[in-house]
Amino acid sequence: MKQVRRVREVLRVRKVRVRWVRWVRACVVVVLALAFASAALYAQGRGGAAQAPATPRAAAPFDLTGNWVSVVTEDWRWRMVVPKKGDYSSVPLNAAGRKAADTWDPAQMAQDGCKPYGAAAVMRVPGRLRISWENDATLRIDTDAGMQTRRLNFDVPKPAPVERSWQGQSTAAWDLIRNPGGLGVSLQIAPPRTGALKVVTRNLRAGYLRRNGVPYSENAVVTEYFDRLNAYDNDWMTVLTIVEDPAYLDQPFITSSHFKREADTSKWSPSPCER
Repeated sequence: MKQVRRVREVLRVRKVRVRWVRWVRACVVVVLALAFASAALYAQGRGGAAQAPATPRAAAPFDLTGNWVSVVTEDWRWRMVVPKKGDYSSVPLNAAGRKAADTWDPAQMAQDGCKPYGAAAVMRVPGRLRISWENDATLRIDTDAGMQTRRLNFDVPKPAPVERSWQGQSTAAWDLIRNPGGLGVSLQIAPPRTGALKVVTRNLRAGYLRRNGVPYSENAVVTEYFDRLNAYDNDWMTVLTIVEDPAYLDQPFITSSHFKREADTSKWSPSPCER
């Protein structure tokens, strides 16, 4: 009888273990199924069917349109007046860049035309901007200083290189900030947050970083980050500009420009840059 009871006890324990293992496996299967289903739903825009992507205009996380005036809070001596010949302080020119800047002739400044108003420098020129959506995928910037027009294209095909111009070809995108890790204990990746408007400009004509002949070449690449904030009961826009030019710069030239929103265009005063 003791042996029979012992066998029955062993069988009972085994049954309990089997049930426990089956229960654990079932839980694991359920957790994995929920995780994968959650990831699939997120990939489909949190819906049962894939949704058409929003246009860049509709997806804008903040509004840059309107009228803006530059507020010169730094580099006043280089932006508000024409610097003296050879004054290229804070610009990381290489030997070729310094040589080019030293050959600038202030007596011939009237012939410089639009060289100080190219995309690598125009946001540093004191003046006013008008920003508007030209269409759902193109943000347009007009400047009164130099009467320049920039087109920031979100949807750019890949044709043959366009002809070089003062404003070049600008490709825009809402910059995404990736969030490391997942959401809680699930396998779902946290959605990215939208940061600034990132703009990369190429195909430029050679121009000036400053009006006293500090040069950038036609191979320069300009990367900008546009952002908006509210402070002291005013709307502000900041533009971080990074100019990379292997021909004339030892390292990237980085500046930050600030603009305050204006109510209307009553102070708009366009002035051409000659050519």
